[in-house]
Amino acid sequence: MKAFIIDRYGKNQGRIGDMPEPELREDDVLVQVHAASVNALDSKIRSGAFKPILPYRLPLILGNDLAGTVVRVGSRVRSFKPGDEVYARADDDRIGSFAERIAIRESSLAPKPRNLGMVEAASLPLVALTAWQTLVETAQLKEGHRVMIAAGSGGVGTIAIQLAKHLGAFVATTTSTANVGWVQELGADIVIDYKKQDVSTVLRGYDVTLNSLGKDALHKALQVLRPGGHLISISGPPTPAFAAARGLAWPLQQLLRLLSFGIRSKARKNGVAYTFVFMRADGAQLREITSLVEAGAIRPVVDKVFPLRDTDKALAYVDSGRAKGKVVLQLV
Repeated sequence: MKAFIIDRYGKNQGRIGDMPEPELREDDVLVQVHAASVNALDSKIRSGAFKPILPYRLPLILGNDLAGTVVRVGSRVRSFKPGDEVYARADDDRIGSFAERIAIRESSLAPKPRNLGMVEAASLPLVALTAWQTLVETAQLKEGHRVMIAAGSGGVGTIAIQLAKHLGAFVATTTSTANVGWVQELGADIVIDYKKQDVSTVLRGYDVTLNSLGKDALHKALQVLRPGGHLISISGPPTPAFAAARGLAWPLQQLLRLLSFGIRSKARKNGVAYTFVFMRADGAQLREITSLVEAGAIRPVVDKVFPLRDTDKALAYVDSGRAKGKVVLQLV
């Protein structure tokens, strides 16, 4: 089967080539990939940034989420059958959606929203699960809470804004000048133009902040919170709790303890909690998201669509930081 493969780690590594069809385990579903979204995570994996946490065997097929059609199911699979239209975020130890076919664990898969095409559906799993696991699972966001979501025009931001509004929260976000009106249309109550304003001097007393940017933005997000608030970051630094939960080696746990010491100490001083979230595949949560999509509470935002042969161009566009919403590869 055709796939986008990396043979070694590096920023510009990758090629289109032939790979064997994936092995189907008893609890797996073999899916023909119609579309796969391109995430910043894919670029980080390609560069080797996650090598200590996700020690993949090379050559590796990139790609973390997808939409497609069931081809075959394992002997223990009961929820899906050939011909079903599905979508998923692949488990992080079995990625490979930039390919014609992928084997997905039944528990990580969900029926595709009936009101979406394959390209729109493929844009959702990773970012929607990230929004769910940060806002619903970790922050336990409730009606009346005030949440600041960084980078509102990005892949996670566009979905997180919609989910937070569905939950009844008051939402502030940051974006560039060109995207202010567009992000307001997604539901944001306050939009901070980061080119003209400093979020840490404009917002105060928030219950939750969701950070997806770098160190400077992380520390500014901390200043937005009230005492007792919660800073959640999906861009790091990872915490000792995360390292322990992943079962990482003791030296790596100590390294992450050191890397996150500054923000953890500052959070304690300010009387707020700090949590690093590395999203995971979860078919049950994805079914909840499917319901919200079908009810019209969440709509996908797709910026550009590329064919598989232009995966390099798609990755470069994501790396540029100019995407409004998601970038998707279309295979069928």
